[in-house]
This record gives sequence, C-alpha cells and structure tokens, in this order.
Amino acid sequence: MSSRQEALPRLAKLTVLGVGVALLATACGGSSGTPSSSGSSTSAAAGGISCPAPSSGGAQPSGGASSVAPADVPKSSTVSPTPLKIGSLLPQTGALAFLGPPEIAGVNLAVKQINDAGGVLGHPIEVIHRDSGDTTTDIATQSVTNLLGQGVGAIVGAASSGVSKTVINQITGAGVVQFSPANTSPDFSTWPAHGLYWRTAPSDVLQGRVLGNYMASCGAQTLGMVVLNDAYGTGLRDNVKKAFESAGGKVVDEELFNEGDSQFSSQVDKVVAAKPDAIAVISFDQAKQIIPLLAGKGVKPTQMFFVDGNTSDYSKDLQAGTLSGARGTIPGTFAKGNFKTQLQSIDPSLKDYSYAGESWDAVNLIALAAEEAKSTKGTDIAAHLQDVSQGGTKCNDFASCVTLLRQGKDIDYDGQSGPVTFAKNGDPTEAYIGIYKFDDKNVPQPVSEEYGKLS
Repeated sequence: MSSRQEALPRLAKLTVLGVGVALLATACGGSSGTPSSSGSSTSAAAGGISCPAPSSGGAQPSGGASSVAPADVPKSSTVSPTPLKIGSLLPQTGALAFLGPPEIAGVNLAVKQINDAGGVLGHPIEVIHRDSGDTTTDIATQSVTNLLGQGVGAIVGAASSGVSKTVINQITGAGVVQFSPANTSPDFSTWPAHGLYWRTAPSDVLQGRVLGNYMASCGAQTLGMVVLNDAYGTGLRDNVKKAFESAGGKVVDEELFNEGDSQFSSQVDKVVAAKPDAIAVISFDQAKQIIPLLAGKGVKPTQMFFVDGNTSDYSKDLQAGTLSGARGTIPGTFAKGNFKTQLQSIDPSLKDYSYAGESWDAVNLIALAAEEAKSTKGTDIAAHLQDVSQGGTKCNDFASCVTLLRQGKDIDYDGQSGPVTFAKNGDPTEAYIGIYKFDDKNVPQPVSEEYGKLS
C-alpha cells in the first residue's frame, strides 16, 4: 500500500496515560530509511499505518562532558579497609547476548573513568565480569555464586528480567546490591529485596504505554502480538495492551511461546489469520526466526513493531529491506556522539549501544553511594543510592559528582541514560523511551525520545 492509499492515522489518547505515567515531551532524533512500498499481497489487514513525524525540540538528556578533570578531583578523606568490588552479570551467551557488548562496555568505561579520577575511598575499584546466560541454563546462579565468593559489594545485572528472578534472592539475601541496567518487569517494583534491588531501566509500565499509544497514533485500530512467555514478555504485553485499548484500539490475538522454542509458525499463522493492522513482537533474538515468517505471510514491515529485547541490527540476519519502516522502542536516551566515541575506545567493535548508558550510570551511582556512605558494604551502598539521585547539586559523571561529595555537598546525579531519580523501591521515577525506525539495511535508527514519569 502506498502512502497515498494509507488512511489518516487516528488521534491516540496521549494526554494522561494512567497509573501515574504521562508523556511529557518529544525530542527530535536522527533519520532513517524510507518505508517499503512493495505491492506484495498480505493476509493481514493493511491497517492504514502511517506513523507521525517526530516533533522538534523537547527535553534533552543530561550527561555531557565532565566539568572536573580527573587530576583535579580531591582525594577522599576516608580510606576504606578494602576496595569496592563490583561484579557484572551480563549476557555473554544466550538469547540476549547481543545486549552484552554495549552493557559490558558501559561498565568498563565507568570503571576506567572512576579509577582515572582516583577511585573510591582511596582505592581503585575492581570489576569482575561473569556471564548471565539466559533462563534455559543455570549459568546465572553459578556466576552469582562465584561473584559472592569473591566479596563483591554490588552486582550489575542481569539484563533479562527472567534471569534476575532466578538470582535476586541469592544476591540480595547475601546483603549485596543488585543493580540492573535493563530489567523492565513491573514485578521488581514490589519484590521483597530488602532495599537492595535497584535499576536504571524504567518498569515496562512506561515502555508498554509508550509503544501502545505510539501504535495507535500510527493509525492501528487492531493489534496482534507474539509474546515471550516470561516475566519480561508478559509484563510488557500487559502494558502495551492496556495502553492500546485505552487509546481506542482492540487486541485481536495474543500468541505465547517459551524460552528455548525454535519453531514459531503456529503463533505467526494464528496472529496473521486475525488480520490485525499492527503486529507487536515481544521477544529476544527469537525475532530472527519470527520476522521472516511474518514477511513470508505478506505482513508489511510498516505493520511490525518491536521492543528493547529485539530492536537491534539485523543487517547480517535478514534480506535487505525486510524491516524497512518497522518501528521499535528501547528505554533510555539515544547514545550521543561523544559517549559513543568513549565506548568505542573500550570496545572498538561496538555497533549497538542499547543500555550502555544505563550500565555506565549503574556503576557511577554505586561508586557515588559508596563514597557518600564511606563504606564498600552492600547494605551501606544501598542506603545511599536514593540520596545521590535527587535533592542536591546537579552533576553528570563521577569526577564532578565525587568532587561535590568530598566538599561536603549533596548531589543529584543525572547521567547518560537521562535523568535519574529513584523511588524507595529502587525504581527510576522518570525516564526516556527511544523510538527507532529500521532503515533499508535492517538497522534501527533513532527517530524520537518520549519522556515520561512514573508515580
């Protein structure tokens, strides 16, 4: 269907989204390829999909260049008995392995910059990386056991909400901070974690509502979903569905699959048979198998919508143009040029930047909380994480923030993922959701940033 034939999109109800979530601003991002206009037939309804152009202006993320040079950072007046040890539990294997490189690079960049500025409490900080795997293995449990045995005060990870559920009690029960840069399941907002669970990625209450409303704003009146049956997938599904239906749409089919499944024809056939205007794929790298099946059924890329678990570079996996014009969402701001350059100095092969900012922020926040607490003990660090995120002088990196702390001042850290303000339960209360559009090479390009608050 050409753009002339597409129906004008209905106005989505983007005023108040309920449950304390509101879209407050749209910041203009980059550009992308032109949606495919091939005339292949489809058994899914064409749907009149025509997504709105991004607005200009809006709130801009923080996290610019440091105002304090590493050499000018004053020395700590307190020297801890032992260095701060941070473990990472990030995916090196499994269905979310594509997220590992940017997250690990974000951790390593923060560690380097902190140590260049003199470290924490008189010592360079130490980082120990271990694989999280995915929920089809027991790698995460083994990795956590290893990290706890080495005396870490905090663990950055896991990326997968499902994996975090398998280890959160093990970590927090040991009095160690678990700080995820990418967990988005709403379940963690009420998890009994003794105040030791924190995250820089917002709950999918926000991502789900942004995506649901966005699809409605593109003109979709009916929606089908292919969903990973785990904490991440079903939690995100529920919030997408609620937002889409609140905007006047109807979910006509939902098909679940399990981690470890390799056949998705049944789910795709049922969703396509329902003839939805739009199809949301909520998965991890299973999308590599699902996308060709959808395309083979004649579903246009402009009808396909993706989430943070699968909005990634498919240039080597799919025929050029397969996803041209498809859209996806990823929590956090777009990685900016200077930050990308810094990350590439850590990992020159890096091409995907998803959750790099959230990982960088996690390490900085842990280090700053340790400084304020004058302790490397997990429970002490946790007790100061909320305080360093709000109510003081704004600062954007370790060098400038720790300088203020050592001058006896209160700080309000905002970083590369945007503004960071924690609730008592460890959730961020405000965040950006990035909207991406796939180009002709099947690479997602930034389009706009939606800023929202969660009460």
